[in-house]
Amino acid sequence: MSSIISVRDLVKRYRTVTAVNGITFDVPEGICFGLLGPNGAGKTTAIEMIEGILAPTSGEIVFRNAPIDDRFKEKVGIQFQSTALPEFITVRETLELFASFYPDPRSLSEIVDICSLGDIIDRDNRKLSGGQRQRLLLALAIVHRPELVFLDEPTTGLDPQARRNFWSLIERIKSERTTIILTTHYMDEAQLLCDQVAIMDHGRILELDTPQTLLDRHFSGAVIRVPDPGSSFLRDPATLPEGAVARDGSVEMVSDRVDESIRRLLDADLNLDGLSVHKPDLEDLFLKLTGSSLRA
Repeated sequence: MSSIISVRDLVKRYRTVTAVNGITFDVPEGICFGLLGPNGAGKTTAIEMIEGILAPTSGEIVFRNAPIDDRFKEKVGIQFQSTALPEFITVRETLELFASFYPDPRSLSEIVDICSLGDIIDRDNRKLSGGQRQRLLLALAIVHRPELVFLDEPTTGLDPQARRNFWSLIERIKSERTTIILTTHYMDEAQLLCDQVAIMDHGRILELDTPQTLLDRHFSGAVIRVPDPGSSFLRDPATLPEGAVARDGSVEMVSDRVDESIRRLLDADLNLDGLSVHKPDLEDLFLKLTGSSLRA
């Protein structure tokens, strides 16, 4: 599978702070590529350099085997974390306005259908809910038929139903072979939508692969979590059973034999109220790699 974007040794420094520290990766054409990490990891800075908004300190960004230039901007669509919409006009008028900026935009009926805007097409932009607003912003990002779409935390602040509706829109866009680069704090979102993920922290990429390959590489068995084990165990982790770690106010174990592990926790006299056992996910992976939560 050919790469649509290649990033080589990308660096961004601000005086004494290195926000992005030599990252390298390729994005195959037609996939959803997730860039994950806690606040301050450098993912938004990396995305803004790839988008052409920020100039790198050093490194190379290649789009279809050529350095990005003004033509690159015609091939991409961007949905920012925060975008101001024109006021005192409707959704229909907004779509018509943005479509007029491009030589060959999608038809109004097509974009309304793709982004499910029919029920709000004549509504004033000021009266849109959070989910409706995000659907409109996605429509504006794809109205010109881009080959590559950047979505920077597009579902932050949405209610669960609005998030799931937005996921369906992303899946539909991906089905058209449009490449998507997604940043998100929601691990269920990344695991559902992303074909590949890169996990960043402190400006570096820690791991890059498909979600399932990463989980298989780092975990065997189930994750046992005790949310409130008792303060003595958190103050002195040496008192924990073998294989257990104290993290973020809880105790965790990864186990191939859940029954034996729970027995060891009982023998150690931990408070097991609220104990949970689950299959490892991307949140567990990030905790293992960095010791901090993805939403930290």
